[in-house]
Amino acid sequence: MNLKTLQEKVRLNEQRATRYHLYTAQEKEILTMTVKLNEEVGELCNDILSILRVQRKAKLDKFDKRNVYEEFADVILTTLQLASAAKVDIERAVEDKIKKIEQRKKVKGE
Repeated sequence: MNLKTLQEKVRLNEQRATRYHLYTAQEKEILTMTVKLNEEVGELCNDILSILRVQRKAKLDKFDKRNVYEEFADVILTTLQLASAAKVDIERAVEDKIKKIEQRKKVKGE
């Protein structure tokens, strides 16, 4: 199969697929912040690869280890913004998760 045929098959499937429409400002903000979070996690991953010296040479040459602090902060801040947009009580979410982890550890006998 060549690329042109594949592209046509994809186009036909898109026409049959259910379309999702974002109507509210909140839905648009959630989508925007989700994409932004993915971008920030990707940047953090690039820095981690550089710290481990497994990144490609061009990126290693530009890498500044101090930047990794900013990338961690970007991930945390963007996560908080996404939680806010999605109306998630982040404090409750973290507390509930910690309790769940602690309960698992008790069950395992750690």
